[in-house]
Amino acid sequence: MGLGAESAFGDSIITTKLDHAVNWGRSYSLWPMVFGTACCGIEFMSVVGAKYDLSRFGAEVVRFSPRQADLMIVAGTITYKQAPILKKIYDQMCEPKWVISMGACACSGGFYDNYTTVQGIDEIIPVDEYVSGCPPRPEAVLDAVMRIQEKAQKDSVLKDRARNFKGILDA
Repeated sequence: MGLGAESAFGDSIITTKLDHAVNWGRSYSLWPMVFGTACCGIEFMSVVGAKYDLSRFGAEVVRFSPRQADLMIVAGTITYKQAPILKKIYDQMCEPKWVISMGACACSGGFYDNYTTVQGIDEIIPVDEYVSGCPPRPEAVLDAVMRIQEKAQKDSVLKDRARNFKGILDA
């Protein structure tokens, strides 16, 4: 014997919180945009291939327009010349948005310790998940996508996620 809608409609209705319903849809319909600049971009191709199949996790709709994507995967070396472009693409993505930094070069500059290479993209945009390795294994990328899904399920519809982040390109 239920109260409210359950008593009137029986088993033909399900009640839940708005956050749970929206976050369930968000977590299983990630639309990634790959910012692939080096060998990690080639490695990402194996993640979306038949053997590892990123589509099993609801992220098969790889977009190359930032206005249609909500998950950015930065795969490869980022130079200071590319940094404003990366920031602009991130700003054009729809909310809520998540970022995966894939590979040693995107995470920490890799073995490029020089004046042209950004020593980690977290100087430019906020990063949600880091995938280490040179190049990282496809399983590690899939693990990062699953952790993004877990974060999406715990998110709030009303919360603004990365409002307080200030990168080196922010005024």
